[in-house]
Amino acid sequence: MASNQDLHQRRLAATPRGISVMSSFFIERAENAELWDVEGRRYIDFAGGIAVLNTGHRHPKVMAAIAAQLERFTHSCYQVVPYEGYVTLAEKINSLTVGSYAKKTALFSTGAEATENVVKIARAATRRSAIIAFSGAFHGRSMMAAALTGKTNPYKLGFGPFPAEVFHAPFPIAIHGVTVQDSLDYIQHLFKSDVEAARVAAIMLEPVQGEGGFYVAPPDLMRGLRAICDEHGILLCVDEVQTGFGRTGKWFAMEHHDVLPDITWMAKSLAGGTTLSAICGRAEIMDAPAPGGLGGTYAGNPLAVAAAHAVIEVIEEEGLLERAHLLGSRLGRRLDALVVEVPQIADVRGLGSMVAVEFNNAETGKPDADFTKRVQALALERGLILLTCGVYANVVRFLYPLTTPDAVFDEAVAIIEQAIRGASAQA
Repeated sequence: MASNQDLHQRRLAATPRGISVMSSFFIERAENAELWDVEGRRYIDFAGGIAVLNTGHRHPKVMAAIAAQLERFTHSCYQVVPYEGYVTLAEKINSLTVGSYAKKTALFSTGAEATENVVKIARAATRRSAIIAFSGAFHGRSMMAAALTGKTNPYKLGFGPFPAEVFHAPFPIAIHGVTVQDSLDYIQHLFKSDVEAARVAAIMLEPVQGEGGFYVAPPDLMRGLRAICDEHGILLCVDEVQTGFGRTGKWFAMEHHDVLPDITWMAKSLAGGTTLSAICGRAEIMDAPAPGGLGGTYAGNPLAVAAAHAVIEVIEEEGLLERAHLLGSRLGRRLDALVVEVPQIADVRGLGSMVAVEFNNAETGKPDADFTKRVQALALERGLILLTCGVYANVVRFLYPLTTPDAVFDEAVAIIEQAIRGASAQA
């Protein structure tokens, strides 16, 4: 078997630099919250394939479901020859998402693909064209999704011009001096200076920003957005791609709020590492596109659909919603305890197991991306994979499987503490 160094050199020669790769080692096998590289070194995985593995690597129930489907068929294209699993999964998602109104669900392949189709559905339903999103948002890398994404570097560099009539409002972040009222006022400003409300099809946002820094949308923001949407006939569309399927301690993060969205889209941990996304919305809205307007050759792949059914069963049977709260609280307490001794910690926050720690320079109080990279690097040296995020790249986010065994979780938290202390000592 090739070494990590050999594979690294081959990767540089064979694949473009635009596909950025964080690790210099290559995975050979994985189990639950652990993986091993091609040279046999073990790592604890607190990245989860970027929030895809809430049920861990290779959960036995998910693997069995995929194996059983392999024995039946792998592809027919749902739009050519449909299959029951797609329909029953749509029924399940309709029942799990917030709101008791009639809903319909369409399946796709990726989060970005779902984003694109949310825009299509919203425009078809409202006969309007403009979309309002938020600074710091991440909605994918395809052209419309990148236009909606509120972070330039690296997602927009060199790729413009982007689709028109996409506008961004500031996301409320208390520690950055942006209030809920600032955000709501800015939307009113957009209506006066950039686009009339009657031309806006949708307001789109993440209930907890993912790549943007794990900032939780305040309840007053959601209430204010719902009021604006109701007043002007705008659809409220929520991106639960990263927040869905137990990450925040609920099936979906919108369960933490007392308002209902018109459209919800999801992906990542929906299907246990296989490729699947979904859009669920009010039935009359979802029916707006003409027949043939939605779909895709691989959309709702049978193997991924089978995996998704198993993922939902695992979350229910293993109590992973409750475990998300338990693990998130355990990690949050350990991080809070470091605040008094590590002056670079600017904030510890989270909802369920969507936990993050933000770092600023101890002297200037400005976002400190270099310190954050040191924390990540020191953790990796000790065998723990972490991800950074945030508009200023000064946030470490934790996306461990909710199935992580207690002993492995405690080992990882100890490494996190060592890495933060070590980075502070070097500063």
